[in-house]
Amino acid sequence: MHCTVVVITRDRRASLLRTLSRLAALPERPPVIVVDNASGDGTAEAVAAEHPEATLIRADRNLGAVGRNLAVDHVRTPYVAFCDDDTWWAPGSLARAAALLDARPRLAAVTGRILVEPGGREDPIVPELRDSPVPGPEWLPGPALGSFLAGASALRADAFREAGGFSSRLWLGGEEELLAADLMTLGYHLCYAADVVVHHEPSGVRDPHLRRRDGIRNTLWTTWLRRPLPAAARRTGGLLNGVPRDRHTAAALARAAAGIPWVLRERHRVPAHVEARLRTLDAPQRRSRARRYVS
Repeated sequence: MHCTVVVITRDRRASLLRTLSRLAALPERPPVIVVDNASGDGTAEAVAAEHPEATLIRADRNLGAVGRNLAVDHVRTPYVAFCDDDTWWAPGSLARAAALLDARPRLAAVTGRILVEPGGREDPIVPELRDSPVPGPEWLPGPALGSFLAGASALRADAFREAGGFSSRLWLGGEEELLAADLMTLGYHLCYAADVVVHHEPSGVRDPHLRRRDGIRNTLWTTWLRRPLPAAARRTGGLLNGVPRDRHTAAALARAAAGIPWVLRERHRVPAHVEARLRTLDAPQRRSRARRYVS
C-alpha cells in the first residue's frame, strides 16, 4: 500500500475506535498511525488493547494539528491520508487517491467527496469544492483548489515535509490554508476528486465556540502572513462583516491581535501566480454558508 492513514484524536475514544475498525476493514489494508493528544478518557489504552495493528503515538500534551507532523515523521509510504477520529475513507478511495498522485508528480493533495453520516448526504462544502473557481493546469484530475480539508485529503508526504507541515502557531482550526499556500509557493497543485470518498459522522464531543475562536484567529493570521496588503485588508473586512458580534468573536480578535508582532516578523507574501489563485476564492468565501464562523 502506497498510503498511510494518520489520525489525530483527543478525548473521543468511542468515535476513534469506530473509525479504526472501519479503517482496519479497508481492502487496501493501509498502515494506520494514531496520535493521541494527551487524552484523559483512556483513549490511548483502548487503542493499544483493541487495535494493536495501529501505530500509537502518545503526545504529552495537546498538540492540535501538529500531532500530524509527529505522525508524518513515522510515515514510510509516499503518501499520507489524513483522517479525523470521526471520519473514515471509503473502500477503494485510498487506492484511487494514490493512483492520482502517482500519475502527477506536481499534485500535492487530493481532497475527496465528503458524505455526512448517517444518511450519506453530501457535506455542504462539497459543491464549493466541485465548483472551485481556482485556475489550474489541464492535467489535474479534478477542479483545482486553493486549500484542502485535513480530515478528507491525501497528500504527498515529501511535499508535506518540504512545506514544513502544519504550523505550531495555528494549533487547530483552518490550519490547512497556510500549508496550502506554502505548497503552492513550492510549485505544487491541489485538487478535488469526486471519485475519492470520505465519510464523516460528526462527533458530539466538541467545543464549537473554541473552534470558532481559533478559526477566526487562524484565518486572520494566515491572511496577513501570506497575502499582499490590499488583499489582506479586503479579506479581513469581509470576514469581520460575516461573523457574529459576540464575546467569542471578540476573544478571537484579541487572540489575533496578540500575534501581530510575530506575524509581522514572519510575514512573506506568496508569489503573484499563487496570489492570483487565492484571489479567486475571496468572493466565494464571503458568500459561503459552509465556511461561516458561527457556533
